[in-house]
Amino acid sequence: MVGIRAKGSDIIETARSLGAGSVLAAWTVVKESRFSILGAIITGFSRVVAEVGAVMIVGGNIAGHTRVMTTAVVLETRRGNFELAIGLGIILLLLSFIVNSVLYNIQKGGQDN
Repeated sequence: MVGIRAKGSDIIETARSLGAGSVLAAWTVVKESRFSILGAIITGFSRVVAEVGAVMIVGGNIAGHTRVMTTAVVLETRRGNFELAIGLGIILLLLSFIVNSVLYNIQKGGQDN
């Protein structure tokens, strides 16, 4: 939100002065603020992956209904199934690395620097 607010008003004014309608002006703001938006997506994804306690309190950790990978790691660790917990943790880390790498490359704009 801060990234869009910082650029948004100037971009909207410029787009409107060049004859853009409200939809095109809004789309221009989204295009120009894409790095801020992708940064927010990365931050949100990281928060979701890291939340364990809140998910267990709110969701209840019910198998087949509200269990997510982070709570499954905690549950399997408590049961003593360390191999499964480590395997799930590695999958979660790989997923996190893949998502962050893809979004990083998108933010770079595909340039090889």
